[in-house]
Amino acid sequence: MKTENTTLYYKQDRSDKVYKASLEEKDGEYIVNFAYGRRGATLKTGTKTQTAVPYEKAKKIYDKLVLSKASKGYVPDEDNTTAYVVDLEQRKTGIHCQLLNPIEEEDVSAFLSDDEWWMQEKKDGKRMLIQKTSSQTIAINRKGLSVGAPESMLKSANAVDADFIIDGEAIDDKLFVFDILSFNVDDLKSKSYKERYAVLQNIGFHDEIVLVKTAKSTSEKEALFEQLKAENSEGVVFKKHQSFYQAGRPNSGGEQVKFKFYDTCSVVVTKINDKRSVGVSILDKDEEVFVGNVTISPNKEVPKENEIIEVRYLYAYKNGSLYQPTFLAVREDIDRDECVVEQLKYKR
Repeated sequence: MKTENTTLYYKQDRSDKVYKASLEEKDGEYIVNFAYGRRGATLKTGTKTQTAVPYEKAKKIYDKLVLSKASKGYVPDEDNTTAYVVDLEQRKTGIHCQLLNPIEEEDVSAFLSDDEWWMQEKKDGKRMLIQKTSSQTIAINRKGLSVGAPESMLKSANAVDADFIIDGEAIDDKLFVFDILSFNVDDLKSKSYKERYAVLQNIGFHDEIVLVKTAKSTSEKEALFEQLKAENSEGVVFKKHQSFYQAGRPNSGGEQVKFKFYDTCSVVVTKINDKRSVGVSILDKDEEVFVGNVTISPNKEVPKENEIIEVRYLYAYKNGSLYQPTFLAVREDIDRDECVVEQLKYKR
């Protein structure tokens, strides 16, 4: 009989949470259960497998569950009995990523036709940087905090005989890398993107680290744009090939911008409903404005009250709700004050 269990902890500001996952045998097959809540309180319980499944399938579900929590900053203790917590101050790395402003659909053609701007697919994952030094290799989220990452991803980073800081989007156990901040002793942030991308191409990443494809000419960009749109990808990013790497988000515009084929927004869970749905709100001048209910699919854990989630929607009604919102993921790398009404795109 093969059984596994993991206990993870998360402590940041006033949050002090525990998450337990277990892979258990039942009638010759296996189930994956979980429990979560505030440390010291009664934990809420649930299952990721409504019925028992073969070991290989259950193991994949279990590993994915543990990985998803590690990527949000949960950390294990050494023996699963004594809490070992990395607090916020210990997790700060001082490394912050570049954030992009969106453009409207009517602006896209100008970027496609201008060879000063290169284009890449906007991956639908979680922002992640990896810092590799001679002493350690760590993953960093968009808040600049060290977080968990798949062991296979870190192994791919360690296979490179150099120190570096790379920037990308993590999807499952792969990192789709699109920028580099430093390489060995060289700080590359003041170099042009054209120079930084050339460094990335020469490193020769493999396995779980994948270099994002870049289209440069008008014809290449137009072809890739139509391909990604047909594949229902999240969107594209346009980068001026002479641009520097600047952490943070500019007040407007910028030399790197993004365009999404569909709209998403970050909202606050303000109510837990029956039948696997949650009520969500958005901030308008620090006041919470209710914008509708979001159904949570059976294969996903129902978010908790006050958690921030990412939803996809067709459009928003002025002074009303989101139309056809779809739950994407819990966002522990987004702050509450970022869940503002200015995110929304309204029906015209």
